[in-house]
Amino acid sequence: MQNDGRLTHVLDPEDKGQDECGVFGVWAPGEDVASLTYFGLYALQHRGQESAGIATSNGKQILIYKDMGLVSQVFNEDHLHPLTGHIAVGHVRYATTGKSHWQNAQPTLGPTPFGTVALGHNGNLINTQALMAKVRDDAGEDLTGELGRGSSTDTAVITALLGAADNYDSLEEAALGILPALKGAFTLVFMDEGTLYAARDPYGFRPLVLGRLSAGWVVASETAALDIIGATFVREIEPGELLIINEAGPRSVRFADATPKGCIFEYVYLARPDTKIAGRGVNASRNEMGRALAREHPVDADIVIATPDSGTPAAIGYAQESGIPYAQGLVKNAYVGRTFIQPTQTMRQLGIRLKLNPMREVIEGKRIVVVDDSIVRGNTQRALVRMLREAGAAEIHVRISSPPVEWPCYFGIDFATRAELIASGLNVDEICQSIGADTLGFISPEGMIAATTIPESKLCTACFSGKYPIPVDHAKVAAGLDPAVEE
Repeated sequence: MQNDGRLTHVLDPEDKGQDECGVFGVWAPGEDVASLTYFGLYALQHRGQESAGIATSNGKQILIYKDMGLVSQVFNEDHLHPLTGHIAVGHVRYATTGKSHWQNAQPTLGPTPFGTVALGHNGNLINTQALMAKVRDDAGEDLTGELGRGSSTDTAVITALLGAADNYDSLEEAALGILPALKGAFTLVFMDEGTLYAARDPYGFRPLVLGRLSAGWVVASETAALDIIGATFVREIEPGELLIINEAGPRSVRFADATPKGCIFEYVYLARPDTKIAGRGVNASRNEMGRALAREHPVDADIVIATPDSGTPAAIGYAQESGIPYAQGLVKNAYVGRTFIQPTQTMRQLGIRLKLNPMREVIEGKRIVVVDDSIVRGNTQRALVRMLREAGAAEIHVRISSPPVEWPCYFGIDFATRAELIASGLNVDEICQSIGADTLGFISPEGMIAATTIPESKLCTACFSGKYPIPVDHAKVAAGLDPAVEE
């Protein structure tokens, strides 16, 4: 099932890095797998708000429905009811490769020598162009699946590679042959008519977990998606692991050795605060980041406020450590999504005012500490400081629970180009002057890393440090090419 798609973009006033996608899969005979997937995607909505899709299999055929917009905009009972079966794959998308239009919504769907495959992907490949050339060599002009229907995503390329895998005896064998050729970040959830699969890149850039239902199994980007459907967390899917789930239960196969480099920005901003990654609650990490920030950048002030909602856990930590009272100084309009970053600064600033409104009676005449999780371009903080000044704040001290973002991400976060990153051209004092604050303090890399309780050697900090786990060529990106360094 497919439809024409409604292009629904809600203004995004948050000047943040956006994660590409959230993935969900379920194998559960006798259960309403479409509804389970619907609720699972609801829990992952923060990972992508441009499009949503669900594919199901009854063992004989795969049905799919996807559209532009939020999960609640895409699906209703009339859409979910025909999606019958015992296997489902779901996806929410924020674009990092490929334009934001219906053809690039996921799951992708394509034929293979072994049946049909429906696939959802979270991450970003850095050798897509080389892989696309391989598809053309293998499949000729008859490009299989979504790639042949105008999709421009790396996900469609993976689907096409599986579709051209006629030198293998099964989809599992094809996946084991193809996955080692993928460079970059990928967590994949895919299925054919009878089996659910999940795979995580050897670095484990993006989270992926396995959960247990009374009648089956679930895989999802975050543990919060397990919680919402009543599934029990079993374990994380390991970097370099392919998981196969059918009537015999889960079976694990390795396609690469694990070299863990989990994205630290998941702890800073991307993941839900009620999610656990590597056994550590995200909320606890953010709270500790706020405490470390208070120790590193103390200030005399009357109240601590957060930029809601992403800055709230760190702001609470800052208040607890500093002894400065925490107050609600900003009210968030819960009905404004963060689906689409408007292309002009004027629209971004209007969006910030639409989403956040200062409480004058709380902040007027006060010396305020404003805690946020990150600064990317600086537009959010600049507009926020202006609003707080207009509302009568006596002093504004901005504190950021991550270091300056100085480098682009090629592994699944849609940061600005390096030229657009405010910290790539200005030092802290200059950024402070640019946003109009009285003082500005960023947490140290050491403080941020310690808050995760994960060793630095197992984290990717490239957006802060410029140290990429996989070698990249920035000049190739500037020329419109994939960043992968040729071996």
